[in-house]
Amino acid sequence: MIGVLRGVSAYAYEEPCDMRKSFDTLAALVRDSMKRDLMTGDLFLFVSRDRKRAKILYFDGTGVCLFAKRLEQGKFATPWRGPMSKSLTLTLAELALFVEGSEALGRVELSPPLLREASLRSKIFDKLSSDSGI
Repeated sequence: MIGVLRGVSAYAYEEPCDMRKSFDTLAALVRDSMKRDLMTGDLFLFVSRDRKRAKILYFDGTGVCLFAKRLEQGKFATPWRGPMSKSLTLTLAELALFVEGSEALGRVELSPPLLREASLRSKIFDKLSSDSGI
C-alpha cells in the first residue's frame, strides 16, 4: 500500500513497455533510459503497447514495490509523446487519474504548473515586503 507521498514525484516512461519486465529490468529502465534514481522514493509508471496494462515501480525505504493494473475495459491514456524524451513528469493527482483509467491525461492540463522553491520564496518575500512597507 502506498502511504503518504508528500514530496514524491511521478514519472511516466515515454515508450510502450513490455509488461513481462519486472523489478530489475524496470529499475534498469529508470536508471539508464529515464536517467532517474529509483531510491529517491519517486513513482515510475510503465504502460504496455496495447495500453491495457500498467505498472508502477516505487522504493518505499525498505524495498522495491511493483504495482500492476490490467483494465478489463477500455485503455489507459497514452503517456508517451515521442522519441525525444524518455520520461514525462506527472503530478500525483494526474497519476491517480491515470490509474483510474481517465482519458483526460495528456489531452488537457490537469494541474497548474508546479512552483519552484526560488519562485515561491520570491513571491512570499514580495508579499511580506508589500504588507510591511519595506
